[in-house]
Amino acid sequence: MLVIFKQFRNDERGAVTVDWVVLSAAIIGLAISAWNSTRDGTMSLANRTSAGVAATVVSSE
Repeated sequence: MLVIFKQFRNDERGAVTVDWVVLSAAIIGLAISAWNSTRDGTMSLANRTSAGVAATVVSSE
C-alpha cells in the first residue's frame, strides 16, 4: 500500500492539466472583468450620442 501511495504522489501527469485549467480560468476572469469595466462607459456614451442625434433638427429647405 505504501508503494502505491508513493507512486501516486510522484506521478505528475495531471499537474499540467491543472496548470492549464488555472491559467484558462484566470484569462476568462480577466476578460470578464475588462468587459464589465468598459460596459458602463460604453453604454453611457452610446446613450448620450443617441440623445444628441435625436435632438438634432434637420431642415429640408
